[in-house]
Amino acid sequence: MARRPLPRILSSGTASLSRGRDLARTAADTATDVLHPLLTIGRGLRVLASAGRRRWSETPKDKRGPALFLGAACVLVVALVPYGPLLALITLMAAAAWQGRDRTPVKTGPSDAETERLGSLYEALVPYFSIPEDPNPLFAHGGDWDKAFSGYEFDEAGRITRLHIRYPAYFTDGEAASRARIEALLHAKSGRGREYLFDWDEEGNQLDLSVLAALPTGIAAQPFVTSPGETVLGFTDAGGVQRTLPVLEGDEPRDVPPVIWRTGSRSTEPHLLAVGQPGSGTSTLIRSLALQALRHGGDVLIVDGGGSGEYACLSGRAGVLAVECGPIGAQATLEWAAQETERRLIASHRARESGRPAPEDTRRPLWILLDQPSVLAHLAIAEGGPDPLAQLQVPLRHGRPAHVTVVVAEHFDHLELLNDSVWQHTRARIVLGPAGIQQIADVLGLPPHTTPTAQVPPGRGYARLGTGPVHRLQVPATPDPYDEATHPAYRQAVLELLPGRLAPGGGGGRDHGTPDKPLHGHPPAQGSALGAPEIPAEAP
Repeated sequence: MARRPLPRILSSGTASLSRGRDLARTAADTATDVLHPLLTIGRGLRVLASAGRRRWSETPKDKRGPALFLGAACVLVVALVPYGPLLALITLMAAAAWQGRDRTPVKTGPSDAETERLGSLYEALVPYFSIPEDPNPLFAHGGDWDKAFSGYEFDEAGRITRLHIRYPAYFTDGEAASRARIEALLHAKSGRGREYLFDWDEEGNQLDLSVLAALPTGIAAQPFVTSPGETVLGFTDAGGVQRTLPVLEGDEPRDVPPVIWRTGSRSTEPHLLAVGQPGSGTSTLIRSLALQALRHGGDVLIVDGGGSGEYACLSGRAGVLAVECGPIGAQATLEWAAQETERRLIASHRARESGRPAPEDTRRPLWILLDQPSVLAHLAIAEGGPDPLAQLQVPLRHGRPAHVTVVVAEHFDHLELLNDSVWQHTRARIVLGPAGIQQIADVLGLPPHTTPTAQVPPGRGYARLGTGPVHRLQVPATPDPYDEATHPAYRQAVLELLPGRLAPGGGGGRDHGTPDKPLHGHPPAQGSALGAPEIPAEAP
């Protein structure tokens, strides 16, 4: 039996239907705004008419005749008076507008449930904000919470979203442990599963608690509007930075505040360390940094210690010098990177001595991206070979004037395997995924200014650049484009940012090789004892 084809409006998808619904909703909202005065007057006329009918029904029958005569006499007088009908119409419209106004009662003060919640929160703070020697305590059992809580807001579920607290001057708000106890208590009493911001005003003895909105997770990798030397680590709260970037979240343009990391010869934080749990988004961060570096004309070296193949999309691309997954290849690659750093330093120094600008090949950014290098270090040591991480000392120490940037991503369980050079020279730090306050403080050097939640999306965490403040961070969605389990739109966005593949045996117009042929360093300066060893091609 032949099937009857669906109507075109159904077979062509729901895009036109949704567009039509949006247009109808917009038109209805516009019409409501324009016709609001007429709607108000109409509602008032109905109120006056119902009141007149009710008054007429309540009038005794023996008095209805005189009432009708009196009404007719009033109508006659109004009709004979100059401008009487116009004034009567204006009076009627004014009375109808007054009767038809919005009479929704304005909420004043908290409800009974909100009052009970504020009272319980006040009682919980009494042991921390009171001492027996205080003759007039601000916090006391059975006291009045109105004096301590000067501002509050609740959501639809009755949970606190903002609270302004006054506390006694003798509270030790200068001690981190004291503040942490108060923050932990407020977090538990106000509702878990949300992220709270605590703003301490030690000068005025005041504390502001507010619930932070979730950072956007739908921003995919895209060409960000940045200058060379600027890298977008992710996005944060509007009050944390003084800059916004135009981005596309889905198909909607937005302006969001970014966390910008500046690299190069004038950077104060030339190298980065990212730490997280498995699945927290450290590999996503590495891919995002690699795509941005390639877009600005940089060269990229990738060492994948996990060996998961998540960087196969970058192999053989223009600007990608190597993607190594084994200890031998990683050792050779990092050895070449160390000698390349030295070569750049020597060439730049000799150019400055002769009064010439530095050569172009020494000013092109070189990015060394390492994901879980401790795994390769453990394998190399187990096989009796040298530690590949030892080759990072030269790029870490002297990479800034040579335009060499090192990014290390590692898991919390393997942090003790990182050498001292990594900890000393990676002044830009990122923590991704669920982590305790102490874990975050150990990596960033400061505890976060918000309360971390147990369940966070991939790429969500905290960032700190040098001695700056701690920022909330959401890394742009940059999945492996060959992973079919990820969102198709995000995979397509990554594929569109990938540079073109190099022709077999081609060098992409640069002096460097590619993973498809042996990788050679730049020739050393004349008279230098430094060489550029040959690195074998990546194993298929």
